[in-house]
Amino acid sequence: MSEFKTLDDYDVAGKTVLVRGDLNVPVKDGRVSDTTRLDRLAPTLTELADKGAKVVVMSHFARPKGQRVPEMSLKPVSDALAVSLGRPVAFADDCIGPVAEAAVAALSAGGFLVLENLRFYAEEEKNDPGFAAKLGALGDLYVNDAFSAAHRAHASTEGLAHVLPAAAGRLMQAELEALTRALEAPTRPVMAVVGGAKISTKLELLGNLVQKVDMLALGGGMANTFLHAKGVDLGKSLAEKDMGEEARSIIAKAEAAGCEILLPDDGVVAAEFKEGADSTVKPVADTPADGMVLDVGPASVAALKGRLKDCKTVVWNGPLGAFEIAPFDAGTAAVASEAAALTQSGALLSVAGGGDTVAALAKAGVIDRFSYVSTAGGAFLEWMEGKTLPGVAALKK
Repeated sequence: MSEFKTLDDYDVAGKTVLVRGDLNVPVKDGRVSDTTRLDRLAPTLTELADKGAKVVVMSHFARPKGQRVPEMSLKPVSDALAVSLGRPVAFADDCIGPVAEAAVAALSAGGFLVLENLRFYAEEEKNDPGFAAKLGALGDLYVNDAFSAAHRAHASTEGLAHVLPAAAGRLMQAELEALTRALEAPTRPVMAVVGGAKISTKLELLGNLVQKVDMLALGGGMANTFLHAKGVDLGKSLAEKDMGEEARSIIAKAEAAGCEILLPDDGVVAAEFKEGADSTVKPVADTPADGMVLDVGPASVAALKGRLKDCKTVVWNGPLGAFEIAPFDAGTAAVASEAAALTQSGALLSVAGGGDTVAALAKAGVIDRFSYVSTAGGAFLEWMEGKTLPGVAALKK
């Protein structure tokens, strides 16, 4: 982390620290239904408070589009954050101006305060310098611990870093260290596992990965598109048949870069996509006209597990099949379990991210056995695409 300042670079005792967290969590009937992001933010907040700082948390929530929308208030989230922290959390009914200033002034050293939804002001998403200055007036130090929002150049994710001394929080630090170790300075051989429905949404991702990894293992509808581009008839399987040229271009890029593309040889085939549907294992080339390949087959799973044993690093984005329902979750679960076991033995660094990926690994019961699992979604994908993230770039020394 020599490129970035962290909490280790500042004495925060007696200071007011503005922390950009990601409190954009699911809320149903006024209650937070998934506290994962809050739980992951808690260590940074607790460390700052224990070192004697006033801790002021900022975040967006939903899409109020610059209007004050009562249903999009962060008040219920601040209550849930108090549970995650195990300590009281005050709440300010505004994020700038007299109300916010009074709430900060009333806060004791070691105390926590959540400011109201930043996106109640249109200036937040416009990265308005005046708005960033008003936020900055509330504190002495800016800490960004919201990697999940770092792909957006907003006042609270980019602008504030030019107003106050800035540092990465512990969650941001862990994310940056994991991604750097996985893609920027990896121990080789490196495998990328990429699945999901479409290649059209991941062309930049695939184009970047083939330049950086030794093996690219494809699954799901994405693999079907590549197989179709190579002339394999997959019946009714999900495939973007109009993306053949793009798939062949990626294959050519991979060959030029010395990256091996791994495609399934066999698949779990069914006539319909439903829970417990009758299925059979077939070579992908033998998919019947009325059949759909809905998961990687056992031979392909065994081959992937064998290749993983030869790797030192794996980066994972997307499931290998229609993991949402059985029996089409088996391939993803088996390969993920192998990656987890190798990780636990110390033989493999495993970094994963993306919404479906997190859900698939959680369903497989291995989410806590990977080296790092990112919940950052779009920011994780943009990093894997090789893009510069404004919220990260702003933190560089």
